[in-house]
Amino acid sequence: MTLLVVLFALALLAGLSSAAYYLPGVTPNSFQEGETVALKANKVISTKTPLQYEYYDLPFCKRKKTKSKAENLGERLAGDSVTNSPYQLHMKKDESCVVLCQKVHKKAEIDMFKHMIDQEYRVHWLLDNLPVAVRNDELNYVSRGYPVGFMASTPKKKNPQHYLFNHVRIIVRYNEVAEAFEGTRIVGFEVVPFSIKHEYQDSQANFNKDTTKLTTCNKDSPAVFNPEKFQAVEMKSEEVVYTYDIKWERSELSWPHRWDVYLKGNPDDEIHYFSIVNSLMIVLFLTGVVAMIMLRTLHKDISSYNEMQTLEEAQEESGWKLVHGDVFRPPSFSPMLLSVLAGSGLQILAMTLCTMVCALFGLTSPDNRGGLLTTLLLLFVFMGSFAGYSSARIYKLFNGKEWKRNTMLAATFYPGVMGLIFLCINSFVAYHGSSTAAPVTTLLALMLLWFGISTPLVFVGSYFGFRKDTIEVPVRTNQIARHIPEQVWYTHPAFSIALGGILPFGAVCIELFFIMSAMWLHQLYLVFGFLFVVLVILIATCAEITIVMCYFQLCNEDYQWWWRSYLSAGSSGGYLFLYSIWYFASKLNIEGFVPTVLYFAYMGMVSITFFMLTGSIGFFACLWFVRKIYGAIKVD
Repeated sequence: MTLLVVLFALALLAGLSSAAYYLPGVTPNSFQEGETVALKANKVISTKTPLQYEYYDLPFCKRKKTKSKAENLGERLAGDSVTNSPYQLHMKKDESCVVLCQKVHKKAEIDMFKHMIDQEYRVHWLLDNLPVAVRNDELNYVSRGYPVGFMASTPKKKNPQHYLFNHVRIIVRYNEVAEAFEGTRIVGFEVVPFSIKHEYQDSQANFNKDTTKLTTCNKDSPAVFNPEKFQAVEMKSEEVVYTYDIKWERSELSWPHRWDVYLKGNPDDEIHYFSIVNSLMIVLFLTGVVAMIMLRTLHKDISSYNEMQTLEEAQEESGWKLVHGDVFRPPSFSPMLLSVLAGSGLQILAMTLCTMVCALFGLTSPDNRGGLLTTLLLLFVFMGSFAGYSSARIYKLFNGKEWKRNTMLAATFYPGVMGLIFLCINSFVAYHGSSTAAPVTTLLALMLLWFGISTPLVFVGSYFGFRKDTIEVPVRTNQIARHIPEQVWYTHPAFSIALGGILPFGAVCIELFFIMSAMWLHQLYLVFGFLFVVLVILIATCAEITIVMCYFQLCNEDYQWWWRSYLSAGSSGGYLFLYSIWYFASKLNIEGFVPTVLYFAYMGMVSITFFMLTGSIGFFACLWFVRKIYGAIKVD
């Protein structure tokens, strides 16, 4: 088994290295010379706060008719909608110092710009589904989005001032291969921002963007970097003239590789590959060692128990066989809740596996914004029958009688907890005017998915689960519960639960760093081949470490393993939340009460989901293990 996993991982690695990030399922657009190319305004975001805004939440130049549009549910939930911009681009037609508009910003708008500059917000555009980027020539990589402005001191102003980027040089790279396709394809989209305090002739006359002539830049004199003419935003009222250049450059880069420059992103990305391979080797080696120890030890135990001939020999024995009459006794604390948690965790696991398969086949490419979140939501909804069926079968094993209540709880518990946290988050971001606030129509769509699709599927799964025969157990349960001997400190439930989550968390902690960077530092994450391997390792690790902990518990004649098997693996969710605290303190610059609350609320949702995912893996692994070992011994 270990060899198969290694070979599978190596095959994925080889496939990733040779595929070079080709994105299937996306049709290229070809343009003719002079054809209009739409520049879409997307959002304004920062790494210092999870609060994001739509482009026109800021007082930029805008068209008369602008309406934000989200193409799918994921875009709407992520606040990733797009709208038309006033910038006019025509294929292969260069422009210089085109006046966009002139605005006089009052104090409220000035304060907004200053806040955006202080929080390091960046403006995001889209051109032919390519995000705008700013190139760093020294490190040879690009950053998505360009800053709203910057803080600096100038020869005239010794104290740092706020300056606004009001001029952009738009650089569009295109590719033409007459033998392969007709027209021109866009393969690059970059911006060079400038801050220019524009001056124009006859400043006393009314400004007209079509007739007023600028003296700071024009068609014959392009914009230049001049610290003495930066556009400050410090006064109670500031006149700002917005302008732009357009430059078209021919490129030999082919269309399938146009995302490569964005995927380089962080100069330290190579560390990711070495770290994940190292983690993979360590975990696979540990998995093999644990499996070998367990198989040899269990084989010896089962052989010795089956060879007992006398009553005296049986009485002298101690260990897991002595609790055979109690090992399948239903848990004393809330068996219904445990069955619901196990079923919901299985639903999350099925959703995760299907999402990984979709991602591996390129169905969640970066061109399809919001696609990953939409896929997760829809797959979770359609996996409702898994939760209903598995929770019903476990609850029936526990001799439960309130099947209606169990089914309703399976349909509402996890979505209800997530929905309550989401509504609290939504009220926070809506109060602050963030674009991530879900509108009423989106909330109604989520409710429809929950009660119109997921809940009926849970009921269908529960119906078939309760109709099935009770899960067979190899031994009978005694009427009187056996006394559990006093346990030593290292077998205490709190210690074993805390210990059980370390290894599963350790299997994913390196990959988690890159996922967190994608979530909070807005970096692209597309190495789903590695992530799938890590998921397989996580499943194997959760199952094996929980089986080991359960075996030691039964050897100490403690038969109350039901809840502990779930919590031992599920405690990795607690470690994930602790990791998020460390990441917040050491890697992020989030400031303010509301952004902090939002961060920990989102990470709380992720941690709860991870807790239920890993807990259910451990629970079902232990159930299989206990049935297997007690079915292999002779019991009178």
